[in-house]
Amino acid sequence: MQSRFPGLDRFDQAILRELSHNGRSSVSDLARAIGLSKSPTQARLKRLETEGIIQGYRAMIDPIRLGLDHVAFVEVKLTDTREAALASFNAAVVQVAEIEEVHMLASHFDYLLKVRCRSMSDFRAVLGEKISSLPHVSSTSTYMSMQAVKDDAGLGPI
Repeated sequence: MQSRFPGLDRFDQAILRELSHNGRSSVSDLARAIGLSKSPTQARLKRLETEGIIQGYRAMIDPIRLGLDHVAFVEVKLTDTREAALASFNAAVVQVAEIEEVHMLASHFDYLLKVRCRSMSDFRAVLGEKISSLPHVSSTSTYMSMQAVKDDAGLGPI
């Protein structure tokens, strides 16, 4: 059977699936979960890291428990969409700590931002002082999130 992910067999995919659920799994636990011995599992893990498929490991922190439960999605239109303007916006937007995600879109607007703050007044300050002053911003539209139905940075189809 052909893999849906070229270069990744079922064992590689199983490693990724296991680590996406528990990044602190030991090599022994991984080996047991995927049905290989420790040495080949460790070699596969090292290859996945070397090839950049596994980019790193990090703790998943609950923003709600930190009081960061105000989420907004902001559409951004730019005044200029030539490469230099896009590069300038990209370099600046990644510096804004309250912005969790930035996506360039093929749409009637240029970017969609996911912004997380403590309160509406904090969001207003971020929008007015940081987002609106980013290079080449022409206009913004905001959508407030009432509830996250699914907020999973996992691998979905693997």
